[in-house]
Amino acid sequence: MLREVPERTLRSFLLALSGQRWLGRAATRLEFTRPMVARFVAGQALDEALEALAALHAAGLRTTVDVLGESVTSVEAAAAAAERYLRTLDALAERGLDRNVSLKLSQMGLEVDRTVCRDNVARILARAEELGAFVRIDMEDHTKVDATLDLWRELRPLHPATGVVIQAALRRSAADVERLIAERAPVRLCKGAYREPASVAFTDKADVDRNYAALMTELLRRGAHTALATHDERLIRRAIEIVRDERIEREVFEFQMLYGVRRDLQERLVAAGYGVRVYVPYGSEWYPYFMRRLAERPANVTFLLRSLLREGSGSQRRG
Repeated sequence: MLREVPERTLRSFLLALSGQRWLGRAATRLEFTRPMVARFVAGQALDEALEALAALHAAGLRTTVDVLGESVTSVEAAAAAAERYLRTLDALAERGLDRNVSLKLSQMGLEVDRTVCRDNVARILARAEELGAFVRIDMEDHTKVDATLDLWRELRPLHPATGVVIQAALRRSAADVERLIAERAPVRLCKGAYREPASVAFTDKADVDRNYAALMTELLRRGAHTALATHDERLIRRAIEIVRDERIEREVFEFQMLYGVRRDLQERLVAAGYGVRVYVPYGSEWYPYFMRRLAERPANVTFLLRSLLREGSGSQRRG
């Protein structure tokens, strides 16, 4: 049945659902969702995430941690989110794990008060400076791009080991990449996982892929440290060709992939000697993140539906 639904329509529908807070509250209360979410989220508590991180480290994979949460609506919620990041950084240092985190400005209070957001991020960067940690500021939808880049530029002097994210889906990204290359910024390049209007974003997958390839080429050839966030094997093969042909040192770039997605590919790349960092989310506020993962690939939706069917048949047998 899923094959009869155009992929673009399905993706748009799931992205629309990701923004429905009431649906998220309902989903997080349902017990049967937890096994499905566990594929993409490394637990709801920090201790669970630390176990997953240790297992990835043992397999030769690098990691970055996302303490789930976004679009907070109060100063108190933003401060609590910052505290969770501080505890996470301390725990990573204590366990000898990768001191690398990724955060969203809307979780730090960007939509509540910009000064509050700045102060929360500054606290995290100060702790990261003490611990020798790297902090990546995630990119959100197109309405937050300027605020995200501006705040990163403002705070970078406090802790130079910070980076940003550029989305190939956005039409403006070529100009942003050009400036970031000049600034020697560590850039993570991803395709983009938000529902965007055609006026600011490419809506055709082929166009997004072409833009990703073009931006990737510029970053590998001219950028500082580049993180290529993709599971697309065609783009990965192209990146490897560029690195080989241009004789680019492997230390100045890495591949990044999502927790629970293409583990086989992650392992193959590590075996071939490439750096692979896994984006590891944890926390109770998993709903928007989970829905965006479902929207990225129809196979993820199939996985969800099969799990639902298994749960339903199991309940009938128990009844």
